[in-house]
Amino acid sequence: MDNAKYEYFDLSSLLEVGDLGMRQFAEKSEMSVEEYSEILSELLRLAPDAQRALSRFTAMDVDREDYRSLDNMVVLMGSIECNIFIPTLYDILGAYEKGNWRLASHHAKAISDSFTMFSSQIDKAKRTVEAEEMPETSISLKKQIIQLDKQEGRNKKVILAVDDSPIILKSVSALLSDTYKVYTLPKPAMIQDILNKIKPELFLLDYLMPEINGFELIPIIRNFDEHKDTPIVFLTSEGTIEVVKEALSLGAKDFIIKPFNPDMLREKIAKHILS
Repeated sequence: MDNAKYEYFDLSSLLEVGDLGMRQFAEKSEMSVEEYSEILSELLRLAPDAQRALSRFTAMDVDREDYRSLDNMVVLMGSIECNIFIPTLYDILGAYEKGNWRLASHHAKAISDSFTMFSSQIDKAKRTVEAEEMPETSISLKKQIIQLDKQEGRNKKVILAVDDSPIILKSVSALLSDTYKVYTLPKPAMIQDILNKIKPELFLLDYLMPEINGFELIPIIRNFDEHKDTPIVFLTSEGTIEVVKEALSLGAKDFIIKPFNPDMLREKIAKHILS
């Protein structure tokens, strides 16, 4: 099975992008974030049982509980449009109901390795959250979403901070969230998807990041009509004259060097977000 098919439902990536990822996936499935979160939680809970059931189908040592495990997985995956295994799971269940255990075993073997990869993604995501290794997900995604949607935040100006360092993102959010509505993005390659969902009034960008650097983000941002003139401020440890000159030539409004002074950060943000 093509690995690209897993990209749509990579739970680890979903958790890393925090509330924004939750919003995107929920909207694709045409349900509320709360409903989507509940289904994900249930999926996390049931995936190990489904994995064991697949192994038992492969070994032709199945009982009705194994059937129910796969049936529940089909329902949950279908409800959030995660369709990569559904046809084969239906084939397994159909063969079992007809008493054709060999055919059920054949279908189970066909997706066993792929489903193991899928299950590993779920396990990894679950362990990450439980260990609180990612500052962006150290509290539940649902709580983050509720926090961002509080009434008092609706009239705040919106900032999107893009940095591959969770520590920097957490610090920036802590410093600015009293005054602004701060979204944080640790995966710069996802910026185009994010900008289809929110409209920042200022961008705070790191320069050196994996996959795509801050300068390469500028034309992507400017390609959106509503962001032709949205202020871009760089927050980076790369503070050479050449880098600063290039940033300004590309349309950046300002440049802040890490480690940064909190008061300077607030002053420059206030200066440019109101201009």
